[in-house]
Amino acid sequence: MEAELRTTRIASTIHKWLALLMAIQILFWFVSGLFFAIAPIERVRSEHMKAEAPAAPIALADAAAGLQRIAGEAPGERIEVRAMLGRPVALVSPREGAPRLYDLAEGRRVSPISAALAAEIAEADHAGDQRAVRVTLVTAESPEYRAALPAWRVDFDDGANRALYVARDSGTVTARRSTLWRVFDFLWALHIMDFENHEDFNTPLLIVATSLALVMIVSGIILFPVRLGLTAWLRRRRNAKAPAET
Repeated sequence: MEAELRTTRIASTIHKWLALLMAIQILFWFVSGLFFAIAPIERVRSEHMKAEAPAAPIALADAAAGLQRIAGEAPGERIEVRAMLGRPVALVSPREGAPRLYDLAEGRRVSPISAALAAEIAEADHAGDQRAVRVTLVTAESPEYRAALPAWRVDFDDGANRALYVARDSGTVTARRSTLWRVFDFLWALHIMDFENHEDFNTPLLIVATSLALVMIVSGIILFPVRLGLTAWLRRRRNAKAPAET
C-alpha cells in the first residue's frame, strides 16, 4: 500500500512539473501539426501560381547550329539545351565553377543574367498578368532561400507577398515563396525546434523535449487508474473481501 502511494506521488509530481515545463512546446506541436494537415502543400509551394506555358520544342538542326556558334567557348561537363522566353538557350555546366548560359540564336553568353531579364523570366513563370515590383540580388543563404546562389529575388504585389527566386547563372526559377509559405516555415521551425536554419530535425533540443514529453505521457498513464478512481475502487473491494475470508 505504501509503495503504491509512493509511486503515485512520484508519478504525480513528475507529471505535474513536466506538464508545466512542456505545455508551450506541446501546444506548438499540436498547432503546427494541425496547420500542416490543413494547408495544401501545393499552395504552400505556390505551385498553383505557376504559369502553364505551352511546350516549346527546339529543332535539332537549330540546336546543332546554335551549339556550333558557341563551339569556341570553354568546355562543360554537362550541356542542357532548353527554351527560355521562347528562345533556345544552352546551359553549360563545368566540373568546377558557375554554369554558363548562352543564347543559341545569337551565339552569345547571357549569364550572369541582369535584373531586368530575371524580372522577365519571373513574370513569364508567374500565373496571371502581375508585374514585378522589386528585384533584389541575393548572395547568401537564409531560412527563406537555400538554393543556387547568387540569385535574383523578384517580388510581386499579388496580395500574398509572393517572391520568385531566379538563379543568376542559370536563369531558372529555383524557389517560390509567399506569406503562406513563410507561416508554414515559421511553424515548421517551432515544430522541429530548429530556430536558426528551420531544417534540422535532429537537434539536441528536440531530442530532449520529446524525451521529456515521453516521460510525461508515461507518468500520466501511471496516474490514469488513480484519476479514474479505479485504484480506490479496487482497494475497497479488497477491504470488503478481507473480513469474509477470515
